[in-house]
Amino acid sequence: MVNSRGQGGIERFDSPGKGRGLRVTKAFKVGELLFSCPAYSCVLSVKERGCYCEFCFNRKERLARCGKCKKAFYCNASCQKGDWAMHKLECSAMIAFGENWCPSETVRLVARILAKKKAQKDRCASEKLLLIGEIQSHVEDIDNKRREMNEGDIAGLHHFYSKHLDFPDHSDLLLLFSQVACNGFTVEDEELYHMGTALYPDVALINHSCLPSVIVTYNGTMAEVRAVQDMNPGDEVLISYIDLLYPTDDRNDRLRESYYFTCDCQECKTKSKDKVKLKVHKRSDPINPEVISNMVRYGRNAVREFRAANLDSHAPPSELLEICERSLDKMGAVFDDSNVYMLHMMYQAMGVCLYMEDLDGAISYGEKILKPYCQLYPAYSLNVSSMYLKLGRLYLALDRHSTGLSALKKALAIMEVAHGKDHQYLTALRKEIASQK
Repeated sequence: MVNSRGQGGIERFDSPGKGRGLRVTKAFKVGELLFSCPAYSCVLSVKERGCYCEFCFNRKERLARCGKCKKAFYCNASCQKGDWAMHKLECSAMIAFGENWCPSETVRLVARILAKKKAQKDRCASEKLLLIGEIQSHVEDIDNKRREMNEGDIAGLHHFYSKHLDFPDHSDLLLLFSQVACNGFTVEDEELYHMGTALYPDVALINHSCLPSVIVTYNGTMAEVRAVQDMNPGDEVLISYIDLLYPTDDRNDRLRESYYFTCDCQECKTKSKDKVKLKVHKRSDPINPEVISNMVRYGRNAVREFRAANLDSHAPPSELLEICERSLDKMGAVFDDSNVYMLHMMYQAMGVCLYMEDLDGAISYGEKILKPYCQLYPAYSLNVSSMYLKLGRLYLALDRHSTGLSALKKALAIMEVAHGKDHQYLTALRKEIASQK
């Protein structure tokens, strides 16, 4: 088989114990592009409107606004015309509903998928290996909480899109929402900020491993799959579905909750990094294992508490920062600063500091995070490159030029592998570095 751009090198196959998968039919070196895949459908986050083109997701200044709704922005008339088939689903509705227009991002994506399905006559460029109807749904595995969420989204779909869409029956909608939940991709920028959501059928064929062989990055709305390990013919193409920072039990809890399977990769079998990830203070009198176990439980609850508070749009930043600081103080009595639960709360605290424009506070947290990130994440991790980027730009904002340039150059080295040397982010970053010399 060929990939989505018509080049050889990958094929669909039955992966033992995993079902469908992808494998390479030739060798790939670290940083090489295996294939790229256009989005079957995608949607820009409402929060990013005005910063990115609604159609191509390119970031540029002086975007042109839709003259009717005044909400969507485009590079030019060509992008606006290209997006009209999808934007018309929302344009008049946003005017009619005004401030009450509030479909979830998932609902917005599903609406576009339904419109695409209706207009589509032939297999499209993102379905060379897997048709959208063949995507795994796990609809039979979803729990009551997920089912309630899907039912709420279906209600939102009918409420906001009934004027422009003909809906399939209820069971088909449940299936589609389940497919999107399991296979939708979060499109992120170079600092891992959320830009939007998209569906890539061919990329959805790739199975999970906590020791991934490839990484998925985005060039506009195009998904690009590159090797982060040297690969030989017959090797399976594997990505990570989840954040790999966390210990084995946490990772598998997340996989079971969202994707309905347990990983049996070598790292999950050996748990070789768990001790480092759960590092505690060294003492002459070792900490009681029960105390450590209780603090791990507290750390997991603190992560959930912060997530719930962050989802509450009324929670002030000062309250979020207080949650982080309170958790760090309590966990710091037992955990080393490099413990992943400490790192999680530091990362959240850094984000709040950035939002509050407390640059020194953000740098303070970022500097504590960076070294453990480099140790705990795989090579060429976007989590590491994005931290170098954030810190580099913060240093430059505070006139710490040599430190800032050093951080940006380290980000560049990782991104050349993960994004490819010709990516628009790399072009912009090289200009940014050159402008500081």
